Amino acid sequence: MRLRYALVLAACLGLVPLAASRADDKPKADAKVTAKAEKFEVPYRLTDTKHVMVRTKINGKGPFNLIVDTGAPAVFITKGVAKKAKAEEGEKGWVDFDSFELEGGLKVEKARGRVEDLIQLDGMNGMGLAGVELHGVIGYNVLARFRIQYDLTSDKLVFEPLAFDPPPLVPLGGKGGEGIQSMGPMVKMLTSLLGIKPNFDIAPRGFTGIEFDEKDGKVVVKSVLAGSPAEKAGLKVGDRITSVKTDTVESGKDLAKALAKAGVGTKWRFHVTRDGKEEEIVVELGKGL
Repeated sequence: MRLRYALVLAACLGLVPLAASRADDKPKADAKVTAKAEKFEVPYRLTDTKHVMVRTKINGKGPFNLIVDTGAPAVFITKGVAKKAKAEEGEKGWVDFDSFELEGGLKVEKARGRVEDLIQLDGMNGMGLAGVELHGVIGYNVLARFRIQYDLTSDKLVFEPLAFDPPPLVPLGGKGGEGIQSMGPMVKMLTSLLGIKPNFDIAPRGFTGIEFDEKDGKVVVKSVLAGSPAEKAGLKVGDRITSVKTDTVESGKDLAKALAKAGVGTKWRFHVTRDGKEEEIVVELGKGL
């Protein structure tokens, strides 16, 4: 029975209630990359349900775990997040955020969203399906302002700002959204009756503080951020990373995989080659965003 619920809830995440809003159908000019476009590398995590999740600060609070959902019409955050971020509903149920920042330094100006406890998130959080607590989704009204490059073999998404202002979202009318959303408490009750409890006892992903070059099966440190855990531990520009703990590193993908579940405050052994000599350097990972 748990598997049945899991499949239904995971498949439905892109189906946030469209009774809330839809995009204006008027044709718009082609979006162009802004003259001073800067590309932002946004770290993401692939949840246990294989949804792309990014960490976001809202009104300076957080970080919160939001799903990048191209099937959602807008940003949706839970009531709990809205309370923590002091995000108050305004005209027609919309919230205008004072600030909205994705990990990696991407600040979205004049971002707005809606406050709703979506049934999909209620169900997934109630059963602990994603392996991490989810706090909302990032949908069309923000995503449409960027050209986004997905590479699921990497650990980052690339966001490139566009000179495009998404059309406003207008009510669809009709009924049905309220009925669907009312299933949220029912899902919580079912998980309780079935004895299913979520386990979100995990540490946030740790921060190392290095950039690297990859060539001919070698991963070499390109730069070390001042004051970062890497600098404090003694990693230097030019170090060739050969392994992390017991994982051999021959590519950037290997390095990302080795550190995929490295939490804040955990210590990791980096084996490097420096000036022809093998060295072991222990890095205690710090906090990112």
